[in-house]
Amino acid sequence: MAMVAGFRARLTGGKPNSLGEVPQVVEEVVEDPQLLPELYDCLFSEDQWVRMRAGDALEKVCRVHPDWFIPYLPKLLGEVAEINQASVKWHLAQMFGEIDLTDSQRARAVLILTTNLEDPNVDWIVAANCMETLTQFAKEGTVSVESVRPLIEAQLHHRSNAVKKRATRLLLQLPADHDA
Repeated sequence: MAMVAGFRARLTGGKPNSLGEVPQVVEEVVEDPQLLPELYDCLFSEDQWVRMRAGDALEKVCRVHPDWFIPYLPKLLGEVAEINQASVKWHLAQMFGEIDLTDSQRARAVLILTTNLEDPNVDWIVAANCMETLTQFAKEGTVSVESVRPLIEAQLHHRSNAVKKRATRLLLQLPADHDA
């Protein structure tokens, strides 16, 4: 079955806050993993809305098939992490929580998430998703609570009330730190 248009063309246009054809793209990629590289390439579009929608679609595919992203981890931890767009950062944070990371990959992911949270102007949804993933790592015991707690506590002073509430909730979910 020939596609009418490539993903890049299908993820462009429309209202900026619309996901457009993301659900259809996700369904197509889930049904045919050979389409994943084309979707991944959309992260590097000059169009910020294509990047946003591609990040959303990739994260949704990752929820279903996180193992498909293991070969992409060097790129996700490298060139994708360097994309300075909030919507890409927050979807990447979500993906880090889905993919089975090695210790060294997790260490790199934690550095990326930490760097995002240390930015005083961090976007509220980037902050929320970075905190969620770091809390997940701490609950799994793959990252120390003592390294995560201060990052989340710092978000109690974020300009967004939603981030403050999320930080409060996540702090309650952190396991007791027995290393202290």
